[in-house]
Amino acid sequence: MAVKKLEHVGVMVSDLEVSIGFYQDVLGLDLLDRFNANESTGLAFLGDGASGQVIVELICGKDNTFPDEGKVHHIAFTVDDIEGEIERLRSLKVHFTNDEISTLANGSRYIFFKGPHGETLELFQPKS
Repeated sequence: MAVKKLEHVGVMVSDLEVSIGFYQDVLGLDLLDRFNANESTGLAFLGDGASGQVIVELICGKDNTFPDEGKVHHIAFTVDDIEGEIERLRSLKVHFTNDEISTLANGSRYIFFKGPHGETLELFQPKS
């Protein structure tokens, strides 16, 4: 197989500052790089500062002319303690789309919540 790993997920946002703050302050990602792709598009790459792995690319089109193609349903983040993360995120006023943790047939657990621009995010705890 030629694909080695998922590089990152690109998320369209309307306010780059708000989104960078959310992904840093709420999810704990590090801002790895930030620049303008051109006069109307700002980019920010967030992920793991220790490894340099990019997880999310935030894309802000200042003229809002980007098409809504290839819509992504959600972005999932692996966690070790889903209950602890839910409690932490609730203390930060994060809105969860459901009140209960769901469990898959294989024992993995997950819950969905919303990012600052309505993007659907997921906490995912694999079966140990």
